[in-house]
Amino acid sequence: MKMLRHGSVALLLGSAAGAASATAYTVTQLPSLGGTYTAAWGIDNAGRVVGEAALPGDVESRAVIWNGGVPTNLGTVGGSYSWGFAVNGVGQVVGGSATAGDLTESAVRWSGGVATELPTLGGSYAWAMRINDAGLIAGTSSIAGDAAERATAWSAAGVATDLGTLGGSNSWANAINNLGQIAGSALTAGDAAEHAALWSGGSATDLGTLGGSYSWVNALNDAGDAVGSSAVAGDSERHATLWRSGTIVDLGTLGGSYSTAFWINKHGQVTGASYTVADVEEHATLWSGGAAIDLNDYLDPALSIAGWYLAQALAVNDDGWIVANGYDGSGNDVSFLLVPDAPTGVPEPGVLALTSVALAALIGRRRPTRA
Repeated sequence: MKMLRHGSVALLLGSAAGAASATAYTVTQLPSLGGTYTAAWGIDNAGRVVGEAALPGDVESRAVIWNGGVPTNLGTVGGSYSWGFAVNGVGQVVGGSATAGDLTESAVRWSGGVATELPTLGGSYAWAMRINDAGLIAGTSSIAGDAAERATAWSAAGVATDLGTLGGSNSWANAINNLGQIAGSALTAGDAAEHAALWSGGSATDLGTLGGSYSWVNALNDAGDAVGSSAVAGDSERHATLWRSGTIVDLGTLGGSYSTAFWINKHGQVTGASYTVADVEEHATLWSGGAAIDLNDYLDPALSIAGWYLAQALAVNDDGWIVANGYDGSGNDVSFLLVPDAPTGVPEPGVLALTSVALAALIGRRRPTRA
């Protein structure tokens, strides 16, 4: 995931003239905890957003849940920084935290205001990526001696289970749904390749690629649809990918050689990022109704002229609310929450109504959802 930095400016901008017939998004600021950066990683169907925010001075950061735009500091398990990756339907948050002295990083679950450090598989570090409504958690842990990393499932009681690999030494879990299916990626025999993997019913399934040598899953919905990224034949390009009912679908790009999918909701709407023609820029992308849509098409033209653009769309909930990151006219990295006027609808390109803008950061200390 690209590291982002930002400034500290808020804007109030209206919709473009002549675009009244287009559906608009409202964008709300995600404030920090007194510092100059925030990072939003996930969103639930209640509109709660999770991520991290800087404390005054930007020396330390904390896992945060924004509810109605108000941030709550979730704390750490002893270290100077923590982060939240996902929130479930009952408000439990998972992610990670530095331990005392920032010596290592632990997978953490926050529930009822309490931070619980989750056990590893015998190694010194772990991180949690997703949690379902039953409290089952998916992530990754190192094994004894930190000799390898393994896809890990934690029960609601906090018991860690090694999910295994596709024959190789390492695996990583990035997603879980309410059926208890877990997805991510794993190395194949001889560590020859990294392939998208699905763990279900106690077994690991190789989901395959778009013809290239590697792939991985970033998200999984309750229908069992998985999205992520895969290399095409010859590994010359990498495209956002949908795995559905045994088929592999190339979601395409915005004209460039690279795209990736970060999230899928129950309606099959997919968010991610894609490079544009000639790989000039990475743009936040919505795949819906069979089309790859550049979310920058919703920007007020005045913003586009001023140099604003959206780079990555990280998550989308079932009402179509999108968490995205991009840049302002001064080149500062910014974070957006896009809320459509019509839930689950796909707005007509042309305008993005901004009420305020949060300037945010993704601080890549750990292995997050794969870009």
